[in-house]
Amino acid sequence: MEVVGVNFKPHGQVYYFSKGKLNLKSNITVIVETEHGLQFGTVVNPKIEISEENIKGDLKKIIRIANKNDYIKHKKNIKDSTSALKLCRQIVERDNMNMHIIDASYTFDRDKLIFRFLADNRVDFRELARELASIYKVRIELRQIGIRDKAKEIGGYGPCGQKLCCARFLQDLNAVSINMAKNQNIALNPSKINGVCGRLMCCLQYEDETYATYRQNMKKIGDKINTEYGEGTVTGLDILNQKYKVSVSEHGIIEVDKNESN
Repeated sequence: MEVVGVNFKPHGQVYYFSKGKLNLKSNITVIVETEHGLQFGTVVNPKIEISEENIKGDLKKIIRIANKNDYIKHKKNIKDSTSALKLCRQIVERDNMNMHIIDASYTFDRDKLIFRFLADNRVDFRELARELASIYKVRIELRQIGIRDKAKEIGGYGPCGQKLCCARFLQDLNAVSINMAKNQNIALNPSKINGVCGRLMCCLQYEDETYATYRQNMKKIGDKINTEYGEGTVTGLDILNQKYKVSVSEHGIIEVDKNESN
């Protein structure tokens, strides 16, 4: 089916919506329905064809193309949420709360004021929510996000030279384990396996299945195998190319194709 890609912040994550019968082009601003209420967004891709089985949950729709009054209201929402962010940070500092407020945003219809924050542990923010609600007379939502989510919002470049996977195309930030790095035969050096967020790189997770498939029936480091130069010991693996580095007496380290050994 055909969907439209929309973001709510410059270079932010792209979300997908049903366009209905609207004729949309790139950079057109629109009012969309989200799980948090109405939002003001910008069309970044007016035509994307995806399989229905890849759509998770109900596909929300674009309500209308934004008009001048919508834009004025959106700018006011940004100004007011910036002021709210400043005050919220002052309250957090006053009360010595162990949390860092990242940003604040109104839904387009001002039905809700959302604050996102980072914290090492769970935080009891009920009093903070009540105080903010009494000031702004609106529903307050305080949403704790992870360091990965923050990296996704900010974006940047990974050690591979590409834009961060989380900011470019990953929709779900699944758990990544150190065993995935081991399975891919990567040196367990933090500078090699950690991303810019300081956590294990997301690519370890979505590439793991491929490595697991290619590694099937391969020897392990330390195993003995026969080569054309005689028996040797496996000292290294090239998983994707299906090759071994083998130490053979009188011949040193040689490279052997998996299919040429036993």
